[in-house]
Amino acid sequence: MNNDFLIRHATLRQLQLLVTVAYSQSYTRAAENLHVSQPTVSIQIQKLSDAIGMPLFDCVGKKLYLTSVGEKVLEVAEDILDSLGQLSNDIIELKGEVQGDLKIASVTNSKYFMPRLLGVFLQKYPKVQPYLKVTNRARVLERMLHNEDDLYIIGQVPKEIDVHIEDFLENTLVFVAYPEHPLAYKKAISLNKICQERLLMRETGSGTRKVLDEVFKQHKLDANIYMDLGSSEAIKQAVMAGLGISVLSLNNLQLEIDSGHLVILDVKEFPVKRAWNIVYYKNKKLSLVARTFLEFMLSEGRDILR
Repeated sequence: MNNDFLIRHATLRQLQLLVTVAYSQSYTRAAENLHVSQPTVSIQIQKLSDAIGMPLFDCVGKKLYLTSVGEKVLEVAEDILDSLGQLSNDIIELKGEVQGDLKIASVTNSKYFMPRLLGVFLQKYPKVQPYLKVTNRARVLERMLHNEDDLYIIGQVPKEIDVHIEDFLENTLVFVAYPEHPLAYKKAISLNKICQERLLMRETGSGTRKVLDEVFKQHKLDANIYMDLGSSEAIKQAVMAGLGISVLSLNNLQLEIDSGHLVILDVKEFPVKRAWNIVYYKNKKLSLVARTFLEFMLSEGRDILR
C-alpha cells in the first residue's frame, strides 16, 4: 500500500462519521447527530474500513467499540478535523464578519429561555448557523468531555472538568403546589413537613435533583420521593393534577404562576439560588461566532429575559 493510498480513497466525510460513531457508539445516534440517514453512516464507515483493509469497529450487544486500528484512525481523524475547523474559523475571522456555525449543548430546563436568547442573537447576526442540542445533564456533560460543541449551558459543573465558567442568569429554585393543596398558603413550612409530602422529582443526576438531595442531606432528612419524572414539563402537569409537590426553577414557572395554576410554597431554607452558567474549555480557542455569542449572553442575557 502506497503512503498516499488513504489520501486517494478516504474522504473527510468518512472521518467525520468515524469520530461521531466512535463517541456515540451507535450508527443510529451518529446519524441523528449529523442529520443523515443511518444507512449512509454504516455504508461510509464500511467503505473506510474497506479502504484500510481492517475493521474499525467491533459490535458488542447494541454498542460499537473501536478496534485497535480504529483507535489509531480516530486519533488522526480528530487532528485533521480540528485543524480544518480551526482553518475555517481563521478564514472567517480574516473576513471580519460574524458568520458560520455555532454549536451549543444545553440542559433540558434551559429550553424555557435559550430559544429566546438565541432568537435575539440571530436577529443581530443572521449569517450565523446555530446548532442547539437540548438534552439532559448527563448527556451535556458527556458532550462536554468529548468537546463536541463550542459552548455549554448548564447549572453545576463537576470540579474535575477544566473549564471556564461564566454565570449569566440567576436560577432560583422554589417549591410549588396546586392552589388547593393544604400547604398552598401556609407560612414558614419546615423541611421536615415537606419530607412528609409526596415529592415529584426529576430523575437522579439532574441539576435540580442534585440540589434538593444536597439540601435534604445537609439537614439529615429523608424525602418521600413519590415519583421520578423525566422533564420539568411533566412535573408541572403532575403537580397541577394534584399528585404531589415539587421543586422547580422559577425561570420555568412564570406562565403557570401568573395564570393561577401553581403557587409557590413558603418553605424554610427556600428559595435556593443557583446560577445558569455558560461553559467552555480553558484550552479551547473559541471562534469569532462563539466569542460573540458568549459576550452577548454575559452583557445582554439577563436584560432580555427580564
